[in-house]
Amino acid sequence: MTERSLQAVPRTVLIIGILLLALQIGLRAMQPPPTARAENLPPPPTPTAARLASLGEPITLAGLMALRLQAFDNQPGISIPFAALDYAKLTGWLERILDLDQRSNYPLLMASHLYAQVPDPARQRLMLDFTYQQFLRDPERRWRYLAHAALIAKHRLHDLPLALRFARAIQDKAGNTAQHWASQMPIFILEDLGELEAAKIELGALLASNSISDPQEKRFLTQRYAELEARLMKTRQGR
Repeated sequence: MTERSLQAVPRTVLIIGILLLALQIGLRAMQPPPTARAENLPPPPTPTAARLASLGEPITLAGLMALRLQAFDNQPGISIPFAALDYAKLTGWLERILDLDQRSNYPLLMASHLYAQVPDPARQRLMLDFTYQQFLRDPERRWRYLAHAALIAKHRLHDLPLALRFARAIQDKAGNTAQHWASQMPIFILEDLGELEAAKIELGALLASNSISDPQEKRFLTQRYAELEARLMKTRQGR
């Protein structure tokens, strides 16, 4: 079988072919570049459905769900900002992971250190409330995450009463398992609130209890006590 030379093709056919090719190239150039579409976060499975899906391995499924949730903001061809996620559904996923693995604190780490960093007060408060509620279920193991939540409430939300509420919860419920810096947080928040007398009384009681064994820490707190006394005296003199 012999191939026909280009010269044997009728000129009209060549012109039509060139026009069609140019039209196709033009239409392709006019089309917008393909864009990746973000997938919405689906509702979390019900507790019963999650248990059935675990096939007797709830801890394994909890780990897989945590990895899937953490990677959800990086979908093929697109990166979703945390602020674009549905935080009501997000909270449900975190709760379900904890339902499957009560010993894991990873969902609290995600809530307090990852999802609470968005510049959106409403979403931040959802994550802080989630952290607080889950802290109440196991205070001695989860006080660190509530302490971080207290810092976010103080420095990001500028909500000192909320920060004090979290700090008091650590002080009252975590017992001796919480480190000194966490159990002392109410004193400094009271000072920020202008409650100097209350801060002085609480700090004085702490020093009198002889529970501070570190000399440097005791020296620092004693100095803070003296500073509070001086501020209180100055305030009274100015009245």
